[in-house]
Amino acid sequence: MGQPIELIAGLGNPDPEYLATRHNAGFWFADALAAKLGATFRNDKKLEGLVADTELDSQRLRLLKPTTFMNHSGRSVAKALNYYKIPSDRLLVVYDELDLPPGRAKLKFDGGHAGHNGMRSIIEHVGSTFWRIRLGVGHPGDRERVVGHVLHRASADEERSILETIAYAIDALGILVGKGEQAAKNDLHSHQAAADESES
Repeated sequence: MGQPIELIAGLGNPDPEYLATRHNAGFWFADALAAKLGATFRNDKKLEGLVADTELDSQRLRLLKPTTFMNHSGRSVAKALNYYKIPSDRLLVVYDELDLPPGRAKLKFDGGHAGHNGMRSIIEHVGSTFWRIRLGVGHPGDRERVVGHVLHRASADEERSILETIAYAIDALGILVGKGEQAAKNDLHSHQAAADESES
């Protein structure tokens, strides 16, 4: 049995200077999903975000890109959940993950923020009981360089890997909705195993 998802929030920073940076991987996911589903974002000031209405697997789905800047993402997500009357366990948040290399993605339900300020804000506003897809952007190896790392553009090869990961994470989302968590995780794993094989 599939998992009902009614709101997907992709995290990022709205200013043009940040659009191509690693920290905006969640926005990239939301844009790619909207393009695949034929949805168009519009600015909704009351929700402090860009929103799009669409369907996935014959189920109504709303997409959200908070315009609050990353550190205040929870404000927009909470407003959207409240306005649309969606429980948090039907929320999926997509964001960049330092502890995964480019080309990797992980799906999970519930958990902490692991130092990610956007996730920290969402958990403060709505609790932790929601789905998340973490998109690997790699770690610079030095904690002092983390901010510069996420707020700069990835190399061409790394960016290509992130975008490829987004494509198969979108496939896994369809499987999550249609067949459930384990099938979606298996799909992510099979894509990553195939990518490893092609690189070796």
